[in-house]
Amino acid sequence: MRIHQNAIITRKMRVRPGPRIPETNNNGAPSTSSISPSPNPHDSDFFLLPTKRILLSLLGILGNILLASCQGPPGPVTLTTKLETRVAELDGEVGLYVHHLQKNRSVVINADELFPSASMIKIPILASILDKVERGKIGYQEKLTYTKDRRYPGEDLLGSFANNQNLTLEKLVFLMITTSDNTAAAWCQELAGTGTTINTWLKQKGFLHTRLNSRTPGRADARDRYGWGQTTPREMAQLLIRIRNRKLVSPAADEEMARVMGRIYWDGEALSSVPPSIATLSKQGAINASRSEVVLVHAPHGDYVFCLITKNQKDQSWQHDNKGFELLRDISKILWEHFEPQQPYSPASGSEQYR
Repeated sequence: MRIHQNAIITRKMRVRPGPRIPETNNNGAPSTSSISPSPNPHDSDFFLLPTKRILLSLLGILGNILLASCQGPPGPVTLTTKLETRVAELDGEVGLYVHHLQKNRSVVINADELFPSASMIKIPILASILDKVERGKIGYQEKLTYTKDRRYPGEDLLGSFANNQNLTLEKLVFLMITTSDNTAAAWCQELAGTGTTINTWLKQKGFLHTRLNSRTPGRADARDRYGWGQTTPREMAQLLIRIRNRKLVSPAADEEMARVMGRIYWDGEALSSVPPSIATLSKQGAINASRSEVVLVHAPHGDYVFCLITKNQKDQSWQHDNKGFELLRDISKILWEHFEPQQPYSPASGSEQYR
């Protein structure tokens, strides 16, 4: 704050005026400049000038004080600013959608841009297969037989099953969502009626951008660009909101989906920034240049949902300190602290060894 200091007034010695002596130049001619007579103490302006200066200085000081009091201290940093600042630190592209259901407030950052869905595409696979259960086309407790030719490349629990081993559809769904088993997901996609059937179901439900690409005729180019599936942060979050509101498939099917999505093995990223006593629905995804997670938090002061997805990420490592994984943890922490400021939470010291 800039404050004008009081002017210091110095009174010069007064000299009694004498006769005016004209100055001359080098040629002896009178100069055009002359010495002005000293002020007369009997004149009314003699003491007026310093008084004006004092008043003007005081007015300047008071004005600055009033201006400072009107401006007040800097306001708190907004949630949007916090999120934008943290997102900007990643070397890659980021999409984020946040919505607090009770407050009906949202934060959107590239929320309608297409991103790889990775394993989050298993949510519409789950919804589609439970829609088939609701229509009586398949039984949830129906026995299925696993054969080794179904094994998806990579490390999967189902891939370790013995050839011709039986399991129920319920257990297959558990493996697909809870452990994100790709062998189980490919099988569930087939049981739901292939990617084409699931994409038609998504379109009918109003999801215009979320699509399966893998094992789906006519989507080879999209698969090359986005992988197994594609989505936007907003649409993926909306899937969870509809499940929470029992408006996606049916109240019974949505309730089952909520139970399944509340049992997640992969809890080292966004979920690790939420107290373990808080119920959540979530699904995680990761491919080389993308990390993603969608989470609905049943928070004490109102449910909120968020979906964060990255793409073209420079850090393609698979360690705990991958920059995309760190971003997921940090964004989740920012949201929890913003919506639940009275219940601060940090993972216990030493918890990293369990992640």
